[in-house]
Amino acid sequence: MTTTSTRYVALLRGINVGGKAKVPMQTLRELLAAIGGTGIRTHLQSGNAVFTHEDTDPRRLAEALRQALDDELGLNITCMVRTAEDLRRVVAANPFDMAGVNGSRFLVVFLAGPVPLDRLARIDVAAYAPDEFRPGEREIYAHFPDSIRDSKLAGLLTDRGLGMPATNRNWNTVTKLLEISDG
Repeated sequence: MTTTSTRYVALLRGINVGGKAKVPMQTLRELLAAIGGTGIRTHLQSGNAVFTHEDTDPRRLAEALRQALDDELGLNITCMVRTAEDLRRVVAANPFDMAGVNGSRFLVVFLAGPVPLDRLARIDVAAYAPDEFRPGEREIYAHFPDSIRDSKLAGLLTDRGLGMPATNRNWNTVTKLLEISDG
């Protein structure tokens, strides 16, 4: 009997930022291996990993990784796991014309569930121009042409503003993770 494995992308929120929630990438690789991950590669120091696993439930893998981080490091970190195929869909479904867009100022906000359209409907988009966003399925695409640092809109596209766990990655990171997952 042969088993098939699925390629996944793990996204950890808020690690290695400002000296808080320190998770060395070697430790992340070890924890992913301990929960059965293989072919593990990390990208940057901010909680991005690509791995293969026999489990077909990304939510179960996210919870197993969250628990491993808690058990090993005492950190309660939001973990999201998406299949490489889902990441491919996210990239292909990008509703923005990326011509001339700085990929470091374009974010994908990954969500733990479907986009909360009711909350997004309350946002007066014109009040936040030139920043803009568009909903996807379980992600929100957001462009901050003048930088995310001073953006008022960015504060609305967070756990608190959306009412569910969220973590974002800039477009450069998203496309690099897709490239790694395809490799």
